[in-house]
Amino acid sequence: FPNQYTEQEAKKLGVVGWVKNTSQGTVTGQVQGPEERVNEMKSWLSKVGSPSSRIDKTNFSNEKEISKLDFSAFNTRY
Repeated sequence: FPNQYTEQEAKKLGVVGWVKNTSQGTVTGQVQGPEERVNEMKSWLSKVGSPSSRIDKTNFSNEKEISKLDFSAFNTRY
C-alpha cells in the first residue's frame, strides 16, 4: 500500500500526523513537527513520494506555529 512509504518517511524524519487517499485519486493529510523536519517531509512529498505514485502537484495550506503536537505518531487513515 503506497501510504506505508509515507509513514516510513515520516517516522524516519520524526514528524507526526496522518495521510489518507481520497476518492479523487489524490492524497490528503496533516504533518506536525519541528519546522525543518516538516520542510523535509514536504520536500519528500513533492519530489519523491511512494514508488508507485505520480506527483503532478502538491499544495500545502494552513501552515501555522503550534504550541504542542496534536498527534503522537504518523499513520494512515481510511
